[in-house]
Amino acid sequence: MRYVRSELLLILLMLMMVIPASSQNLEETLQKLTESAAKSYVAPIVSGYGANINGGWFHRSPKASLIAFDLEFGVVAMGTFFSDEHKTFNAAGTFRFTSAQAQTLADRSNAPVQFRADVRNAILSQEFSVNFAGPTVAGAKKDSMKVSFPGKSMVVSTALGPQTYTLPSHVFVLPVTGLLEDATILPMAAPQATIGTVVGSQFTFRYLPEMEINAEIGKVKYVGWGVQHNPGVWLGEGKIPFELSASYFTQDLSVGTIFESSGTTFGLNASKQLGWGFLNLTPYVGYMIESSKMKFTYDYMIDTPAGKVPQKVNFELEGENTSRFTVGLSFKLLLVNVNADYNFGTYKSVTAGAMISF
Repeated sequence: MRYVRSELLLILLMLMMVIPASSQNLEETLQKLTESAAKSYVAPIVSGYGANINGGWFHRSPKASLIAFDLEFGVVAMGTFFSDEHKTFNAAGTFRFTSAQAQTLADRSNAPVQFRADVRNAILSQEFSVNFAGPTVAGAKKDSMKVSFPGKSMVVSTALGPQTYTLPSHVFVLPVTGLLEDATILPMAAPQATIGTVVGSQFTFRYLPEMEINAEIGKVKYVGWGVQHNPGVWLGEGKIPFELSASYFTQDLSVGTIFESSGTTFGLNASKQLGWGFLNLTPYVGYMIESSKMKFTYDYMIDTPAGKVPQKVNFELEGENTSRFTVGLSFKLLLVNVNADYNFGTYKSVTAGAMISF
């Protein structure tokens, strides 16, 4: 029984995060990047994932009833689109060279052969201003990140005292590629349940209990909730020719020590049921203000004259979407309700749902 429960939870987790690249691969990639490069590299999934988790929360507004029984549960799926501009980046930043890269620069410098080890050690002891260019996490697998070093003069301690040598410009290719393999859409899905109606309000929940995926990734936990309230309940049912609601939704997800994500959205939704309770079409619209953020934590491995040393990196990025306009259609036949909608925002997205509805 415990085995079956674990398998079901794993299936739900896979539904929640349908991403071709695993979190473990992402962590391994980030360990090769400084903070400045990592921020540009992961930016598309921060915005894409934020757009996903803030979508799919509603497909109708609650009735303007004091008390009514409404219950539905099922799965919602989301997908945020990536354009070509999201698949590559070009940004300035700082970089720590590896021993091999430092040796390449030392060998190409104007330092005498007997002092090149000193030059290499001096390079390993500091960061340099560089330019990064290449694929983001959503980019092509065949592309690699390039680090362009403009060159620099530096003072090096040698047996003859401080000496000034010139490091030449050079372009290094890092083993960092697009993990999502030139993806056009970032998919995701989540279990969801809604219950109501009490004083014109319905409550929606998304939840997965804390569980360990494996020793490398660690524990995953996901929880979200929200409420829709129809102010028409204070005017009397039927006073407004459509259902209107004010909505608020929020959620949190943590994946081991790799990243934590959260999203919040609030706004107005409206819907109009056409048909009967057991067979109907319900067009719906919504305007939502939203925010999302993702915090990353990883060990950046740097080379020093004494060997490799892990450097803890922590940073937080906000998703680019700040609002969205939603247009959708819901269809119900007996106990089955399906819906789909399109969301207009900085990152455009689609959502769909399949629910058992009472």
